[in-house]
Amino acid sequence: MGILKYKEYEGTAEIDMARMVCRGRVLFINDLVTYEAASPAELKNEFEAAVDDYLDTCTALGREPKKPLKGQFNVRIPEALHKAATLRALTDGISLNDVMVRSLDAFINLRTDINHTVRVSVDLNAESLQTLVSSASAKPQWGVFSNVKH
Repeated sequence: MGILKYKEYEGTAEIDMARMVCRGRVLFINDLVTYEAASPAELKNEFEAAVDDYLDTCTALGREPKKPLKGQFNVRIPEALHKAATLRALTDGISLNDVMVRSLDAFINLRTDINHTVRVSVDLNAESLQTLVSSASAKPQWGVFSNVKH
């Protein structure tokens, strides 16, 4: 299933193999608004026409069109996770809502192609540095590989 977008609305893009048509419905509103067409390109046009018709119909009826989403929803989570989120909010001095917004944002927008660059700094005195340089330039000890030519 694909998703079509127009104005503030999203709609589905599906293929009905039994009827051999493309069809869809406007998502996230309580009113039922559907559309169909013979091809995907036509379906996009029908979706946009359905949204425009919905908005015009609401105006003609004198009522506000339903907004796609209000930004509120209820979630059920384990008690331990609820407690951990609440403690995190208290520790960070933010609201529990902010913790949830940040968590959802990280889940949805987190990039999986993260590259890490690590820089290591070591403070050595002159004697330790000389030992390190001497050890690095010394002839390797081959041990069990005594038959290997150096």
